[in-house]
Amino acid sequence: MSLELGLEQDISTAVALLRSAKKLLVITGAGISADSGMPTYRGIGGLYEQQDTDDEMPIEVALSGPMFESRPELTWKYLSQIETACRGAQPNDAHRALSYMSHSFERMTVLTQNVDGFHRDAGQEELIEMHGNVHELYCTECGKEEWLQDYAALSMPPYCEDCRGIIRPRVVLFQEMLPERALRQFEQTLESGVDAVMTIGTSSGFPYISGPVIRAARMGLPTIEINPGDTEVSGIVGLQMLDSRQHLCRESSICLPAESRIQNQIAPASFRSAVMAFAISA
Repeated sequence: MSLELGLEQDISTAVALLRSAKKLLVITGAGISADSGMPTYRGIGGLYEQQDTDDEMPIEVALSGPMFESRPELTWKYLSQIETACRGAQPNDAHRALSYMSHSFERMTVLTQNVDGFHRDAGQEELIEMHGNVHELYCTECGKEEWLQDYAALSMPPYCEDCRGIIRPRVVLFQEMLPERALRQFEQTLESGVDAVMTIGTSSGFPYISGPVIRAARMGLPTIEINPGDTEVSGIVGLQMLDSRQHLCRESSICLPAESRIQNQIAPASFRSAVMAFAISA
């Protein structure tokens, strides 16, 4: 079976699975932002691939809650490095596809592990940013909030103009607890009912991610995984769309009208047909 034929069949199956769903939960990880040029911390091509930081410690230690408490200037050094490497990146077709796709359901909630803000930028309305958003800053002393597109104008480390307290992004650092507000929002989503679950670009290693997938699969509800490799839930999902990273964006775009794609040339007519079939049935 050719690669394109296999992808066509996967998309047809995904469309059929989602057609009857009214309340869809989509969980996304770092993989969905890879086509936006976002580097990872580790792995091939990562900012800290197979090496420690300049300060001879793992990046996970430098970007930890305890390190921020004791040496905020060091944590900010690496926050700034990562933000600089990502500066100028934009949402890709997968983010836009999900935003468009949400209008085909009674309710579609996107839960993302990413802090890049791309889902919000793409117009996603029902959104849970479980690990926060790197553009949202606040003072750790007085609580003053600020939204910044980038960190270019920030002094390092940044201090509050009002009280001189240290400023930090509203993100979950390593060894920190998940935010209560996001957890409550997620719990409310699950309590109100979900009749289909799709994961995109995540290893599904955390229980709060794998749990809803496992529960839905056991209930016989549609479950779809789009990821370059096997994950914690690959063996139980109803449809595993396994492919290389360059196809992740295209597979995630099954519900995006072909004419609205920025890179329309990557989508053959067969993909457009699948997209229109779903749009018509919505």
